[in-house]
Amino acid sequence: MEKIRLVTIGTCIIMLLLCTGLYAADDIQKQVDDIRGALPKFAIPMREVGDRFQNMYFAAKGGNWALAAYMSKYMNGAMNPAKVTKPTEYEAWKTFYAETFAPVNKAIQAQDMKAFEKEHNAVIQHCNNCHAGMGYGFIKVIKMKTPADAGIDYKVTSKATDVPK
Repeated sequence: MEKIRLVTIGTCIIMLLLCTGLYAADDIQKQVDDIRGALPKFAIPMREVGDRFQNMYFAAKGGNWALAAYMSKYMNGAMNPAKVTKPTEYEAWKTFYAETFAPVNKAIQAQDMKAFEKEHNAVIQHCNNCHAGMGYGFIKVIKMKTPADAGIDYKVTSKATDVPK
């Protein structure tokens, strides 16, 4: 009788532990899903990308090459939430930044305004083609007449290499 009682108690303890483990796994997954749901998808980081892209132009035009490089670096970083929330779209962004946007970064590092202007304009066209291809043709990038952020001095003379790593 005592043996049956011990086996029954042992079985109950094992069942309880298994159920608790399953509940904990469900709870952890719910927490992960909640965090993923709170992260910005693609549109919010893309808005920051747009602002930094516009500011980059005015920085380069003003000879503030460090600011142009900084804007590019953090424009790319702004898309990091999409790694989790929109992984397929993030891969497209990653390829765009590594390949299509690379000539802009090269022009910034060379501090070559003529090359920068040419590549910046090419990126605008590429962005508009991409938007249209993804069904967002109503989002048309233009070169603004003034920077997105008026609270920055775009004419501070600097070198692209002045940006801390």
